[in-house]
Parts: sequence; C-alpha cells; structure tokens
Amino acid sequence: METRSTRRKKPSHIAEKGIDRISDLPDAVLHHILLLLPIKSIAQTSLLSKRWRSLWSSFPDLDFTTININPNAISSINHNPNAKNSHPHSSSTTGLDFITRVLGHRDKNSDLRFLRFRGSLSFSHLNGIIRRAIRHNVQQLDVEVATDDYFNFPRSVIASESLRVLKLKSRFPGFRLPPSSVMKDGFRSLHTLSLSLIILHNQPSLVDLFSSDSSSFPLLKNLSLDACFGLRHLSVGCKALEELTLENCFQLQDLSISGPKLERLRVARCFDASGGKSWVEINVPRLKILHWVHNAITDYSDLENLSLLHEVSIGFCVLQEDVSVVKLHSVSNFLSGLSHAHYLTLESQCVQIISSNNYFAVYLQPFNNLRSLELHTGFKKNNVLGLAFLFRSSPTLHTLILKIINDYKIERRQWNRDLWDMSSSEEEQFWESQTHTLKSFLHHLKVVKIHGFLECENEVSLAKFLLKHGKALQEMTLCTGHSSARDSLRRQKIRSQMMGFSWASSNAKIAFH
Repeated sequence: METRSTRRKKPSHIAEKGIDRISDLPDAVLHHILLLLPIKSIAQTSLLSKRWRSLWSSFPDLDFTTININPNAISSINHNPNAKNSHPHSSSTTGLDFITRVLGHRDKNSDLRFLRFRGSLSFSHLNGIIRRAIRHNVQQLDVEVATDDYFNFPRSVIASESLRVLKLKSRFPGFRLPPSSVMKDGFRSLHTLSLSLIILHNQPSLVDLFSSDSSSFPLLKNLSLDACFGLRHLSVGCKALEELTLENCFQLQDLSISGPKLERLRVARCFDASGGKSWVEINVPRLKILHWVHNAITDYSDLENLSLLHEVSIGFCVLQEDVSVVKLHSVSNFLSGLSHAHYLTLESQCVQIISSNNYFAVYLQPFNNLRSLELHTGFKKNNVLGLAFLFRSSPTLHTLILKIINDYKIERRQWNRDLWDMSSSEEEQFWESQTHTLKSFLHHLKVVKIHGFLECENEVSLAKFLLKHGKALQEMTLCTGHSSARDSLRRQKIRSQMMGFSWASSNAKIAFH
C-alpha cells in the first residue's frame, strides 16, 4: 500500500519528466516551430532563458506584417530617451521602433532568410532597414510601404550577392529607379523581382536593363512590373526568365519580349491608346501560357515561334467602335501568332472586333491544334457572323464554351414561337448557310456549354443548329440560372422544339441548368 511518504519521494526517472526537452531541440527545428507564431510572440520567448534569447537573436525569418507601422513611429524613436534599454517586445515600443531594435540586437554572425514588412515610414528609415538586412545577407526581401515623398530605389540591394527574391511595392507616391548605368552588372543572384508603382518620367526606357545583351539579372526567373508611370519602351530578354508579368503600364508604346526559357506571360491594362505609334513583338519558343487582357490595340503586332502554346486568354480595350484598318491588321497578326494554342479564351471586345469587320473573313488564320474555345459575348445580332468566322477557324475543336454577357442595354429578341411553326428565323437560315464551310468543325465538336442562356433568338438558333448537324456531339449544357414560372414554360417549349427534329448524333445529350 502506498503511503504519503512514498508518494512524496518519486524515483529520479519519474522526476525527470519535468525537464525542458524542447530547448534541447536543434536550432533549425525550433526556428521552424517559432515561425508559426506572430513576430512579437516570438520575441517574448527571449525572456525564457539564455538559450531562447540566442534563438531569437538568430531567428532567420522576420515577418513584421502583423506589426502596425505608422508615421507616429518615426518621431517616437527620436524622442524616447530610454530607447536603447527598452526590450523589443515592450508594450511602449512602436512598430518601427520594434523593427529597428530587432535588427539592432541581432546576432552579427546570423544570416536572414527573409524580411517582410508593411507600413508608412520615411525613406531614411526604409533605407536603414534594408541596409541592415543586406548586412545580414538577407535572401528574400518583401516590402510594401507608403512614404511622404517619392523615394529612390535602395541602392544597397543592387550589389547584394545573397538576395534571391526582391518584392518592392510603393502604395504612395512611388519610387524612382536609378539610371541603368548604376544597375548595370547588379542583381547577380536575384531569381525573383517584383516592382510596383515605379516613376520613370526622366527615364522612359527600360530597353537596356532587362534585354538579352544586359549583364544584369543573369539568374532572374520571375519578373513582375506593375504601374510603371512614364514607361514607354520596354525590352525583356533575360536568358533565365521563366515567368513575366506586366500590368498597368498605360503609357507603354513598344514592347519586345524574347527569351529561350520563358513559359508564362501575362500583360494586362497596358499600352497608350490615345496617341503615338505602338507595337509589340513576341518571340518566345517555349511559351506555354499567355494572358493578354484589357490591353489597347497596338499599331503593329508580330508573334513568332509560339509552337508550344497551350493556354491563351485574349482581351482588348477598345475606346472607339470604329477600329482603323491598321489596328485590324495588327489584331489579325496577333491572333495568327496564336494558331498553335490548345485552349483559347476570347473576351467580349475581341469577339466584337472580329464580328464587326469582314476583314477577318479573309485573314483569320486557322487554329488547327485548338481543343477548347471559350467565347465571352453579348450575342448581339452581328456577333453571329464573328462566331461563324471563329468556328470555321477551329476545324478540330472538341469543346465550345459560350459565356453570354446579358447587358440590359443590348436588345435581344426572345424566342417565342409555337411548336407547329416550322418556318425558319433569319438566324436559323444564316447557320444553315454555313453548314458546308463548318463541316470539319461540326464533325469534331463533342461538348457545348452555353452560360447565360436566356432563350433568346440567337442562342436558341445556334443550339438547334449544333444539334442538327453536330455529328460527333455528345453533350450540350444550357445554363439559364434563376428563372420564373413563365421562363420555365418557355424553356419547356424550346426543349420540345429541340426534340422535334432528328439530331445528327445519336449519342448527344442535352441538359438545362
């Protein structure tokens, strides 16, 4: 029987259960565990023991995004007489003060894996933080700041041999890049570069910085440029580049893109639509994914060596309904350069341009490798002609997706015909006239999905035509969305009419959603 005295005296191997074994784990393991905590909670662990103080002073991943950095923090550093003796996790410590102290108390021999922070501060404080990070051989630097005035690009990062990832975003008012001559031979180890809100009024060209002849960025794989104000000329040809994103460069006039390893390209909301000649040249033999959306139409387009294209999305921003012959020719050249694509999405403005001009009846090149075609359209009356052009240019298409944009400003006739009315509408007669030219298209098409199907004349006529002549058709889905009882009756009438004639494919199935 166990007495009180025996309960008090526990064997030594049992008493050892209270020993701190977590502290005995390797530094790398403890650093990984601490990474799951907010940065101030990690700092508080330094009070536990000398061991944890050492872990904190050598912690390689500093994420200050949970810290509030505001302009008040700037003055508080200069007016705090006890700043040197205050702990970094003190409740009186401001956000900027906290970051400064963490970097100031850091083990001089420990490297930084990444440093990330957001906030409002002066350029001098921003430059000071980045300089300290560079001294600790930071590998990833992710900064998003607002400053009182334009600030110059921190030159300390240019010569860094440790920096692998640099993301610099200015919320307001922007930052200036140094001259290309200053950045020449820099960024020797950089793999990823992302710059946002760049001011280039005195340096409108970045032709030399990222070109194939430049000695900068020899290892760069990912490049993102956003909101480059004043940028008019850009050439990108980095030999190791794999992904390029260019957005919100509204004043851009000419763009040249090349590169033996580039696979993914996104250009959105770029080019000057108001004046000056503009052009784009793309020569990327390994390009697989291209997103070209909401861009103004350039005066000249030349796309070459895109034989590996897999996924493409195209959309243009058109300020005037009447597009000049020069720009029509540019659109034609652009689309012709995409002829090897397997999956193609065309936004509504692109479909409208093709629909409004007989130019494309002659010059639209075939997409012989195309498996899936997604078209966004208001499905106005003149869109029917453009759709026919696109179908004819897709002779081996497997899947057709139509996303109808139902705009109240667009007048579209509802389908309202009786079951016994065997006459053909104008739209039906048009599609019947295309049967011969669309023979290959109709013999390969297997899946049709129409979103925004509101039982209007245009889409009903097209659906009937595809059922009547689509010899390989297996599945047709008509997505109507929410509807009233009256709409349900009309849908039932349309369904009955579609069942009232023989389909070209005995395997075809139709579904309403």
